[in-house]
Amino acid sequence: MKSKRKVCVVVTARPSYSRIKTALSAIQEHPDLELQLVVTASALLDRYGNVSKTIAADGFPIHARVFMVIEGETLLSSAKTTGLGLTELATVFDNLQPDVVVTIADRYETMATAVAAAYMNIPLAHIQGGEVTGSIDEKVRHAITKLADLHLVCTAGARERVIRMGEDPTKVHITGCPSIDLAADILQRPAMDFDPQDQYGGVGAFLDLSGDYLVVLQHPVTTEYREARHQVEETLLAVRGAGIPTLWFWPNVDAGSEDLARGIRAFREFEENPTIRFFKNMLPHDFLRLAKNSRCIIGNSSVAIRECSFLGVPAVNIGSRQRGRERGRNVIDVEDRQGEILAAILRQVESRANLQDSVYGDGRAGQRIADCLATAPLTFDKHLAY
Repeated sequence: MKSKRKVCVVVTARPSYSRIKTALSAIQEHPDLELQLVVTASALLDRYGNVSKTIAADGFPIHARVFMVIEGETLLSSAKTTGLGLTELATVFDNLQPDVVVTIADRYETMATAVAAAYMNIPLAHIQGGEVTGSIDEKVRHAITKLADLHLVCTAGARERVIRMGEDPTKVHITGCPSIDLAADILQRPAMDFDPQDQYGGVGAFLDLSGDYLVVLQHPVTTEYREARHQVEETLLAVRGAGIPTLWFWPNVDAGSEDLARGIRAFREFEENPTIRFFKNMLPHDFLRLAKNSRCIIGNSSVAIRECSFLGVPAVNIGSRQRGRERGRNVIDVEDRQGEILAAILRQVESRANLQDSVYGDGRAGQRIADCLATAPLTFDKHLAY
């Protein structure tokens, strides 16, 4: 009897889970695959929403939890966290003995995952390689591409870049992005069926969400981390100027996030902000349903460019964090300046055009990823295509 291929998926952060959830389901249900799930880094921390609780509630057994985040949210703590993660994940992989390790996107925790797997001669599958963005994320993503043995990319452009980096074209598969699978589910039933304030609490003003409202996700830019507080203050003032009820989500654990958080806390304490409520986290489907029914999503998160492109939600993308990423018609790009941000928000709120695009997939990525993981030859012998 053929043994199942053991697939070890490492989830490191809140966005990583939404970017892999449907693939986890497809792997779990595939007759030729055995899912091994490792949860680590900010996905385990209450201050960032502790997505591990959501993962367990969704029915995915967690095989290992790896605490690796060193406090500080600086460049130094990011580098040290990566080193600690490399040490701890190597032990986990040695215990689990997977046939393939799956890592997602471009965060520094994924670098630890990739290096540990590569040095232990465990085939590595990388999801979301070949994309172009600002900050250090692009360096990390391309470095992981060179460490990976199987590339599960989201777009034709991403596939072309991975091949241009010298990877074997037969090992580069366009699957689409699993987060688009979740967005496709939302389009089947888009109506708001919950009150986020009742269900998730949050802090700040209690908002009337029966009319227009905005959603904000703004993270620090690691290459501009000293500017994080100033950048978020510009966005806060612009959003306040719009005067529209706003649901604002806490930043990722990156260099500069503590300064960004201080800016939010100071604004909350000393400025009049009766139209803003702040949240740590939401279940992926709830967040996407909330975004779908908003008038505009604002900030520098890739969700505005990926999922909200598919959903047709107008987006204002601020600054350099997503520079170069493929995008649909829903996005307006602005600099970190209050006036530009406010003008773009008002323009997007007034927009009634159909802004839907399928740049990042068609809603069937999870199954494609599972099928690739079940059938692709796993080898360390790279045939370079220079």
